[in-house]
Formats: sequence, structure tokens, C-alpha cells
Amino acid sequence: MSVAEIVLALGASHGPLVHLAAEQWLERAKDDRRSESLNTIDGRTVSYPELVAERGEPYVVESGIDHLRVQAAQVQAAMERVADELEACEPDVVVVVGDDQGELFGSENMPAVALFHGDRVVTHRWNIENMPEFWTPVAKGSGLDDHHVYDGAPEFAKALIDGLIRREIDVAAAASVPDPAKRGFGHAFGFVVERFYRGRRYPMAPVLLNTYFQPNVPTPGRCYAIGRALRAAIESYPKPLRVALVASGGLSHFLCEEALDRSVLDALQRKDAQALAAIPREALYAGSSEILNWIAVAGAVEHLDMAWSEYMPVYRTPAGTGVGMAFAAWKP
Repeated sequence: MSVAEIVLALGASHGPLVHLAAEQWLERAKDDRRSESLNTIDGRTVSYPELVAERGEPYVVESGIDHLRVQAAQVQAAMERVADELEACEPDVVVVVGDDQGELFGSENMPAVALFHGDRVVTHRWNIENMPEFWTPVAKGSGLDDHHVYDGAPEFAKALIDGLIRREIDVAAAASVPDPAKRGFGHAFGFVVERFYRGRRYPMAPVLLNTYFQPNVPTPGRCYAIGRALRAAIESYPKPLRVALVASGGLSHFLCEEALDRSVLDALQRKDAQALAAIPREALYAGSSEILNWIAVAGAVEHLDMAWSEYMPVYRTPAGTGVGMAFAAWKP
């Protein structure tokens, strides 16, 4: 190997539930019942009573504590499997594709896609003092309990920026975190280090997609094209690096849309770029927008096969609020 090469790709849900016991999942259900803005698959927002009026409450068993305990154990086992894959790979650098949720960037400056080329990836600390107790392990597991500093990959990241520009992907470039008390990296990136690195110091090249905030959210097709260009940029790097990619986040939430999630995983398995590009944008609002991170990684790993995937449709309430938890690995 005389140039950089993608040797592994991983996908992992990163929502609060991955840090919590099943009993605490029900604390999130309380928030669901109070919500006035649950995003439906056709792009609307409804309150919980409106959701019940539309869909009824078909998930009584699935939202019960016994079922959730089984799923919580499955989630933890799947995350160990992801960490095992990364450890066995021993990458020289990890490219994390995640979404920024007003953490490093804000509404005053929100690029559609950005790449960070600084040498210090610094997280933004959550202010959880007045939040429910269950947010404490969530913050710690996401690297947001303090201003954590992770190793960047400045030379490699600069080369990726140049490579993307040469391939007509107009990517924004960020060089530093001047004041992490105001702006810093969020849970999409801290989670990967805290949960999967196992204390190792793999340099990180963060790719930040704006999946959440209109009006400049890239389409699914554009995200796939960004992934393809990212692979080409990686493979043009003239040093023999073993590169791992990680899609951080997803799948559907804050309503668990199992049919959507399974169709996405099926398209990823089949390497069906057309099917992924055809996902309606209305189905990818709010948390479900993190599916775009997976689509971008899929575009970068057409040369790899999805070796395995695990999926848990988590229903926190009888009406179907929750999250589609997914974990996967692509390998040669």
C-alpha cells in the first residue's frame, strides 16, 4: 500500500439511549409525551396527543420495560462489536462523518459540509446542572461533560479538503476551536472517541454535515456524491495510511419509522445509490436527518461490503415515539 486506503467503515447510532439503562429510556418517554413537535415521515410536526389520534397505540408490548431491557442489552452488545472492529483494524486515522447540532457552528454560520483540519478536536461542554439526572451519563459518554481534547489529523485533513475541492465539492474548512465554552465539537464526534477508541489515540479527521438546519441541508443524492469524492480524496493521499470511516448517528427518531430504517439498511447492503438518493427529504427532518451521515459513508465505501448490521426498533411509548438503533461494519 503506497497511498491511503479505506480499510473499514462503521455506522453507529449515538442518541442518549446508548448511554442509559432501559429504566432510564422511560425518562425520555416522558419528554416524548410532552413534545409538541414530533416529526412525521411526511415532514409534518405533531404533538403526542395528535400522534395517538392518527396512529393509535400499537406498541404497548414493545414500549414495556421487559422488552426495553432486552433491547438495551442488544444495544450494548452491538456497540462492543463496533469497538472490537475498530480495535482489530488498528487504523492510522479515523474519518468521522457526523452532524453538527449548533455546537461548533451556529445559525450565523452553518456550512452545508465542513472539514476540520486543526490539530486539537475540542468538545463543547454541556450545561447539565439543571437537567434531569440521566443526562449526566449521556454527557460523559459523549465527551461533553468537560472540554475534552482529541488528536486531529491536520496534514491529512488539509489534503482531503484540497481533494474534495478538486472534485468540485465546495467544502468549508475549520482550523481551530478558539473558545470551547462558546463553540466546540458535539456528541457526534465525542461519542465515537469515548465509546469506541478504548483509550487509544487514533487521530480524527471530522467531516461535519449540516443535516439538521434548513435551508442548506444537502440532499441524500448529494451526500452520496460527497462520499464518493471523499473516497477519491483519501485514495489520492500519497502516504500509506489505513483509514477507518465512521457514520455517527441515526437512524429514524424521534418517531421510530421501522419501515424507513429497514429500507435504508437494505439499500446500504445492496449498494443501491439510486434508492438512497430517492429517499424523500421530508422523511429526513430532525433526528432522522442523521441517516444522511450513513449515506455519505456509503458513497465512500462502494468498494467494501457490509459485513454485518444490527437493528433495534426502539419504541419508547405505545404510540411509537423512539429511535431506530443501528450498528454496522463494512469490510473488504
